[in-house]
Parts: sequence; C-alpha cells; structure tokens
Amino acid sequence: MAEVLEFKLPDLGEGLTGAEIVRWLVEVGEVVAVDQPVVEVETAKAMVDVPCPYGGVVTARFGDEGAEVPVGAPLITVAVGGPADEDGRPARETPSTTDGSPADAPRAAVSRAKGPQPAGSGNVLVGYGTSEAPARRRRARPGRPAPSAPASPAASTASSPATANGWTAAEGQAPAARQARTAAGAVDGPVPVISPLVRRLARQHGLDLREMSGSGPEGLILRADVEYALRAAGTQSGRDKDRTPTPSTEPRAPRTPAQEPAPSQVYTPAVGVPTASESARIPLKGVRGVMAGKLSRSRTEIPDATCWVDADATELMRARDAMRRFAEERPQSPAAGGPKISVLALLARICTAALTRFPELNSSVDMTAREVVQHRAVHLGFAAQTERGLVVPVVRDAHTRNAESLTAEFARLTEAARTGTLPPAELTGGTFTLNNYGVFGVDGSTPIINHPEAAMLGVGRIVPKPWVHEGELAVRQVVQLSLTFDHRVCDGGTAGGFLRYVADCVEQPAVLLRTL
Repeated sequence: MAEVLEFKLPDLGEGLTGAEIVRWLVEVGEVVAVDQPVVEVETAKAMVDVPCPYGGVVTARFGDEGAEVPVGAPLITVAVGGPADEDGRPARETPSTTDGSPADAPRAAVSRAKGPQPAGSGNVLVGYGTSEAPARRRRARPGRPAPSAPASPAASTASSPATANGWTAAEGQAPAARQARTAAGAVDGPVPVISPLVRRLARQHGLDLREMSGSGPEGLILRADVEYALRAAGTQSGRDKDRTPTPSTEPRAPRTPAQEPAPSQVYTPAVGVPTASESARIPLKGVRGVMAGKLSRSRTEIPDATCWVDADATELMRARDAMRRFAEERPQSPAAGGPKISVLALLARICTAALTRFPELNSSVDMTAREVVQHRAVHLGFAAQTERGLVVPVVRDAHTRNAESLTAEFARLTEAARTGTLPPAELTGGTFTLNNYGVFGVDGSTPIINHPEAAMLGVGRIVPKPWVHEGELAVRQVVQLSLTFDHRVCDGGTAGGFLRYVADCVEQPAVLLRTL
C-alpha cells in the first residue's frame, strides 16, 4: 500500500520568498531516492538543486520550467511505502485506495492509508527536513463527492495520465470524462488546472474555466489558454458594441441567472500582456527584482549625499606594474609568488585602511532602536555585472587580507557570480561596497548605497589627462573617486576626510606602508 506525500518548495534561507524553476531533474513515474535532487531552481541570489526528503515514485510535478514558485507551494508528489523493487526502492505502481480500487485522487484518497510512516531525511536545506512523515487528509468540499465515493469509469481509466500531468481527480477530471460531461450538458464540477495563477487570472476576469478546453498535456488548461480566451472575448465584445440594436416591440422575458452575460465579455488586458502602445513587459524577478527592491528601499530610507574628487593615479599604476615586472623577472623569489595584483585589489586595500581611520562609514542604522551600529569587521562588497544582472559578492574580513589575498578572492567570487554558483551567504552581510564602474568606460557616477550599508566608494576609469604635476603641466593617469554616504552616520567632514585619505593613497601608495 503506497501513500502519496506532497513535497513543497522549502525555505532556501536569507529571506528568500520564492524561486524560479530552471530545469526539472526527474520525470513523472520516475523512482527517486531520499535526498535526491529533483529540480534546479534559480533564486534571487544563486542556482540551487533542491533535494526531495522522500523516496518513492514521482506521481506529479507542479509548475513548468520558467515558472515562479513561492516558498511553501507544492513541487512534486511522491508515492512512498509501496513494494520494493530489486534496488530496494519503491516499485512503480499506480496508487490505490484502501479498498484496492485505482485512486483517482492520490493526494486525497491514498493519503488516508494506514500504516507506519516513512522516516524523513533530516535538515537537507535551510527551513525543511522531516523526522516523520505526517498523516495527511483532505476534507470533502461542499458540492463535491466525498473522497471515498466511486469515480466514473471514464475518470478511473484516465486517472494515471491525469496524475502524470500534475492534476488529479480531486482537482479536475480526465479529458475523456470532461468531454463526456460536456456532451451530456453537465458543465459543473472541477476542471484540470494546476497553476493557482491561472485560476486567479480567470477569476479576476470572470472567465468560466469549465467551458474551456486546455491545450496542455491531457487537456490541461494553461495560462496561454486563459489569455487567448480573454483576447477573443475582448474582440467579440468590441464587435457587439459596433452593432446597431434593432428596435423590438415584443416583450422581453426576464433573464434567469443562467442567461446573464458572462463577466468575461468585459475585457481588460491580462497581467504581463503588453497593450497596443507597449512593445513588451519585462517582469522584475530574480536578481533584477531583488536589486530593484533594495535600491528602492535605499532611496526611500537613506538620506544619502555624494562627494567626489579627481586623483592622480600615475604612481598607483606604476606600483602595480612594478609588482608585475618583479614577478616576471624573478619568478623564483618568495616575494614573486601568487597571482598578479589587480588594481581593484589595491583600491580595496586602500578602502580597508581608510575604514580603520573612519569607522563611522563601516556601519548601519537601526531605526527601531534609533542607533548607529558600527561593525568591527570589514566585509567588503564589490559590484559585479553578470548575465543574470548586477550582483554584489562579499569578501569576508577584507581588513585582514593583503593585496595578494584580495586579488585571489575577487577572482574566485567573480567567476562564481558569472556562473551563478554563488551561495546566498556570499552575497549578503556586506558592510561597505566598492563599485568600479570605470570598467564600463565612464568617468563618474553617484552610486546608490547598498542597503543596509552606510557608504559606497565609486571608482571611474583611469585615463590620461592633462594635470599639473610639480608645478608643470603633464599628462598623468587620472581617476575620479566618488563617495556616497548615509548622512545619518556622519557629517560631511568625516566623509571628506575618508575620501581625501583614499585619494592621497592613490596618489602616493607609499602612504599605505604606515598601516602595514
């Protein structure tokens, strides 16, 4: 006797409320083991393989690839506790009810099977894991037959295909049964719809799903079917509006509720569908959605100010080139080991030294307690542009690292960000951000603070410019530095002192020797 358990999207941690299905790793009818990954999802921070805490046969999948799934929504159902095959895992069989008849509603009827519950998998991911599978029952809803009531022959024979596509007799009918009911004139009852978004869209526009034929597998009604029906209803409504009514002297009989016009004839644009004056609607989801929320919150809550200064980076570039030449000319020297030092690493080392002198900028504001919280460690974030959007990886304890260690860590985090393999822990918890927008070929900017931090240093491109050097006009490597800071944590004097110290270190890198 098998029992069908429902596995829901777990809490992936770090305040994430949902994920997007990227790729299914199992098929309906496939046997899965405990803790086997069943789906690859993309959160707002990284790509994650989600393992299932149950072992058994996959009876249904919920959601297509590309669909967004909120935390707590069902992902798959698994039939567990059946007879074992040669590999020791549950054999593939159609779930049945307690009386041995085929189950039209595995999640409703089969879950009432009695017997010992299978053991769970423990805490596989943050926010879920089971030590014992709970018994699950579904109460009959008004107007629907009780779960124990026998189903029609057509529905019984179609129970397996219906289950394989993610909807069951408890929520809908097989296409053959539905067609038979439609032919008989009975259109009441449930319909084959998986997505709650499809149901909500139809409900908002007054569309009766019982009158629709789905284009999905086994007659499943998809969102595209609902949107097509809405567009068709809108077109027909427009044609009816253009017609001139014909006067009639015959008395009209009062309309019954069944004769009232369907609300679906009043068409409004569907969510996500561009109007005639729009070319496209791009959803704010994933990384872009999270960044939109954080930037909007930053502008709303933080009274920011920006100051900037031009600095002569000629000596900094010479120091970087000298380190590289030394490594090439004396590769056997202990001082020549490690990766080539990057300009970003040198700027990061300057930032950590400046934050030691001006700790007010390495802080955040707790408005609930009305306190400025200064952080002991410098967790340095840096902006990285990827195909998934802008992300901010964080270098932990950057104040304890030298330029060589910072270079290696920047390279590792940047590569992981581009491949989408950064865990959420390496994308959160920053206390100060370094933004090198010079890689885009621009000189200056007014950065938006990465909430809940208190400051961000922006670095423009380093380009040859005319500069007065030692009383004479010369061509020097000039860079523009801009500091955006939270005016609640410090005044302009502190921010100006920080930026001036950074500029002095850029112009004279030997100043850093005082802090080594």
